[in-house]
Amino acid sequence: MNKRTVIIIISLVVTAAVVGLLLHNRATLAKGSAGVVLSAYPVTVTTVQKVTLEEVLTFTGTIAANNDVAIVAETSGRVKAIRAGVGDLKPAGSVLIEVDDELAAANCAAAEVAYEKTKRDLERYENLLKKNSISESQYEGVSLNCKAAEAQYITARRILRNTKITTPITGTVTSCSVDTGSMVENNKVVANVVDVATLKVKIGVPEEDIFKLSVGAPAEITTEVYPGVIFTGTIHTIGSKADEAHTYPVEVILPNREDTPLKANMFGKVTLRPQYRKEALLLPRAALVGSVETPQVFVVNQSIAKLRNIAVGGVRGLNVEVLSGLTPADTVVLNGQYNLKDDAIVAVVRQGDGR
Repeated sequence: MNKRTVIIIISLVVTAAVVGLLLHNRATLAKGSAGVVLSAYPVTVTTVQKVTLEEVLTFTGTIAANNDVAIVAETSGRVKAIRAGVGDLKPAGSVLIEVDDELAAANCAAAEVAYEKTKRDLERYENLLKKNSISESQYEGVSLNCKAAEAQYITARRILRNTKITTPITGTVTSCSVDTGSMVENNKVVANVVDVATLKVKIGVPEEDIFKLSVGAPAEITTEVYPGVIFTGTIHTIGSKADEAHTYPVEVILPNREDTPLKANMFGKVTLRPQYRKEALLLPRAALVGSVETPQVFVVNQSIAKLRNIAVGGVRGLNVEVLSGLTPADTVVLNGQYNLKDDAIVAVVRQGDGR
């Protein structure tokens, strides 16, 4: 046997000895640990809190102008002048567009002359009638002619006035679809004016919350455009008919502010705080075993954890409202419940608050 063979044999013997020692130690440890039984599971507990809940309702809607008017032409002809540009603030009655009025002015003047003539004729016939110089039928004929001439004059005057297209509201011009020299057609939209001095937000409120609201109640509106800025408004209208989703239309109005102006069609978050309070039990959501649909909790009594079915309502931040199954005196496992079974022995290591 040469020297190399001896070295190999010695190496194999040493390796076998080491492996055998490791296996022996592992078996010894396993045997020792098999005899250890955990007498109590460490848990953190919390108590069910009885509180007075103040209802807070939050909805998202689109901010709209208080008044949004499409300006419709009541005449036809060629545009003579544009008196307002997009972005201009115009008071009610201001002229936005002027249409050629030469023929309308001539017809109005002729109608006015005819009307004045029939009025003078009617005065003469009244005097003749008083003197019994004419019959009643003759007087009635002239009177009817005067009324007809007056109607024609009123019509001609209105046609002339319509050649100056005005805004019926005070507001900002948002569009003008005609140019100087272009033709205007009757009953066609030629401009748009919006009143953004006052804004409104339309939201949909579910039927379970609609009777908590009242017209005139305050509202808070926030936007992503101005983070941290709260706009104050009031409930203006509450709808009496729901849509297919059983939500009722509610309109909130608010004044626009110069320092943080809002524009139409922005998104707004509306927060309502109705005068609605109730007593309720709150429990941290972390204490639940299972889902909100089939919730359970472990209730600790004299170091014994009993699994109990409960019913929960709305989620309020980190807590849930307990509808049934618990009382304010109950102590509930907050952390460590997933290691437990019904009737498990527990050791309370800390009183938690669920936050």
